[in-house]
Amino acid sequence: MIIQSLGFTIYNRIKVAFIGAGFMTAEHLKVFSDIKGVQLAGIYSRTRSRSEALAIEYGIGRVCDSIEELYNITQAHLLVISVPELFTREITLNAFAFPWVCLIEKPVGYNLKEAEFIFETAKQMKVQAYVALNRRHYSSTRAVVEALTKSEGQRLVHIYDQENPRVALEGGTPKLVVDNWMYANSIHVLDYFNLFCRGNIESIEKISNWKPNSPCFVLSKLNFSSGDIGFYEAIWEGPGPWGVTISTPLRRWELRPLEQASFQDYKSRKLENIEIHTWDFRFKPGLRMQAEEALKIVRGEQSHLPTLEEGLKTMKLIKNIYGI
Repeated sequence: MIIQSLGFTIYNRIKVAFIGAGFMTAEHLKVFSDIKGVQLAGIYSRTRSRSEALAIEYGIGRVCDSIEELYNITQAHLLVISVPELFTREITLNAFAFPWVCLIEKPVGYNLKEAEFIFETAKQMKVQAYVALNRRHYSSTRAVVEALTKSEGQRLVHIYDQENPRVALEGGTPKLVVDNWMYANSIHVLDYFNLFCRGNIESIEKISNWKPNSPCFVLSKLNFSSGDIGFYEAIWEGPGPWGVTISTPLRRWELRPLEQASFQDYKSRKLENIEIHTWDFRFKPGLRMQAEEALKIVRGEQSHLPTLEEGLKTMKLIKNIYGI
């Protein structure tokens, strides 16, 4: 098999390289090692011992001491970046110097200003960079997206968020990240508005505002140009679920937990579950499908992988709701 992409010819195997050696890198390695035609070409992290351990476990070709070495030795087609939020800017800007496709773990920047800088730099350097918003690739999410393409009428989308920044701080998360916790964590659920609501946001009505010094309830109504309506409800430092509901004239969808989709039809009282793809049981949900979508980019095929610009859209929404 010969594939023309990225300005050169790819023979037989797509080479994937990794930056970072933490939990998420290990999860990405599990899925890419499961795909035929993929070579785990190399890895780099600031903690070489952890890179070496992952290299032994997954049969990674080379452990490198810099991003430049990682590219020069592997000539990788795809780079997966999974590093702590405060290192994302430095790592991505260095990685953008090389002609690989970049898949970057969210958030791409610990706040909006950082995200905008990274996006503008990638744009100027003409980098193919994408955001690892894995919940977009849940089989539950994809089932609802597909079903909604056949649904007419106004949509009411309600997103439920719950956050414990105090727990994150006590667990060792840097204070700067915790101070911007909505970008680091609420992004997981707020991104669903970009999937399920049509058109542009015309206005946001803040019913219960964010209070940094005494976080409790945040409630906002989003009005879309399509006529769709979104409600965002967040509970800070209190009990609550992550969940999404999408109501249409003939069917109501529910994602709770997010990995499971169910629906209720008009005139029915029964909640029907949809079948979940085995990938979302075998691996961290969404990652296996996300990997397939990333490989499509390398092959020059159409893909559902969200671009940096799409990721930035969600970051701007967070700014508009929370004001920080």
